[in-house]
Amino acid sequence: MVLKLSANEATSPEAAAPEQGAPLVDVILPEQLSAQAQIGKTAFDAVCSTCHGANATGRMGFGPPLVHRIYEPSHHGDMAFQMAVQNGVKAHHWPFGNMPPQSGLTRSDVDAIVTYVRELQAANGIN
Repeated sequence: MVLKLSANEATSPEAAAPEQGAPLVDVILPEQLSAQAQIGKTAFDAVCSTCHGANATGRMGFGPPLVHRIYEPSHHGDMAFQMAVQNGVKAHHWPFGNMPPQSGLTRSDVDAIVTYVRELQAANGIN
C-alpha cells in the first residue's frame, strides 16, 4: 500500500511508509503556470525532480516534497531556496539526509524554480 498525503498533512510515524521512490504527497496542478514558473518547471525537472519528485511531490528515500506546509513562504522564504542550492542543507525536517549544494544553477534559475514551487503551493492552499 502506498500512502499519499495532501500537501497540507504532516507525515506521522504511525502511517504506512510509501514504497522507495514513490511520491510523498498528492499535488493539485495549477490550471496554468506563469511564464516565469514554466521556466522554473524546466529547471526543476532537469535538476531537482530526481530527489524532490515530479511536481515537487517528494520521493520516498530521496527527498522531501516542496509542496508541503513546511515550505510555506512564512517558514522557508524564497532566500532559503537560494541558500539551499548554493550551500546545501543539513537535514532538519525530514529523514532524507543532507542535501548537497547544487551546481549549474544561476540565481535567476533558482528564482524561476521558486516561482514554480510557489505556484504549485498556491494551487494546493499553501500560502
